[in-house]
Amino acid sequence: MVHRIYLLAIILVCYTGIAWSQAFQVIPLGVKGGSDESNLSAYLVAAKGTGNYVCLDAGTVHAGLQKAVEKGTIKGTAADAQKNFVKGYLISHPHLDHVAGLIITSPEDSPKPIYGLPFCLDVLKEKYFSWKSWANFGNEGEKPTLNKYRYTPLSTENEIPLEQTSMQAKAFDLSHSAPGQSTAFLLRENKNYILYLGDTGADTIEHSQKLRQLWQHVAPLVKTKQLRAILIEVSFPNEQPDKSLFGHLTPRLLMNELATLDRYSNHALKGLPIVITHIKPSGDNEVKIKKQLQELNTLQVKLVYPEQGIMLEF
Repeated sequence: MVHRIYLLAIILVCYTGIAWSQAFQVIPLGVKGGSDESNLSAYLVAAKGTGNYVCLDAGTVHAGLQKAVEKGTIKGTAADAQKNFVKGYLISHPHLDHVAGLIITSPEDSPKPIYGLPFCLDVLKEKYFSWKSWANFGNEGEKPTLNKYRYTPLSTENEIPLEQTSMQAKAFDLSHSAPGQSTAFLLRENKNYILYLGDTGADTIEHSQKLRQLWQHVAPLVKTKQLRAILIEVSFPNEQPDKSLFGHLTPRLLMNELATLDRYSNHALKGLPIVITHIKPSGDNEVKIKKQLQELNTLQVKLVYPEQGIMLEF
């Protein structure tokens, strides 16, 4: 009898280890929300152990890869890593702090898809990858097209496979200084998920239901512990007036939104990694934001502050 109990305990430990094993690796290429053009929003995500990454937004690419090389996170050169490891880009919205790295490094990049909702892809093909402002490295738009990048529309209805990876992606509309738009990406690898939100305002400020609809969708994944992490912005401290948020979050607004997700998930949010992105580094904003988040963290989520070039695993 004792032996059977002992064996059951071993099986339980092993099963728990499998259930909680890390599924994703994330390399931040840029973590800030402005001012420093060498450190703007961009996050490489891959299924753990594969080395086949997609880049979530692309404000900074080469400088971030170089930092990852310097820190030993990536082997080889930054240029080779971009060509060989980055299998595609998922762009949340076309503001320059989310696409500048993609545009500037495009001459040295290798062919790959750019994923996004149609509103975002339209700006890339009409305004940026246009012979009036740059070379047209896309497969659509102003002629001649150089066909390096393939515009690949995402759907808010269905997930689609991400080429040369084992991951799938589904897009969700976000409101970014209404009527401005942005996107959240829910990435799936097998039965595990990671959620990345581009710039977004709170529903109460944006007069929107976009975040509420997103929380309703992912709440079952929080309950079952299949959602491994949420990457979400906090751009300003609480002192920022609502009229000057321009479609961004503060610590107070983030925690209000997470409280909504916690209710939908039957209060299962405790311990979930919340990766804080897009902090605008003006003055002492960063110190204030971190202090305010800690003080307001009654949900006991795991607050994570990414560092450029340092790998995270979830």
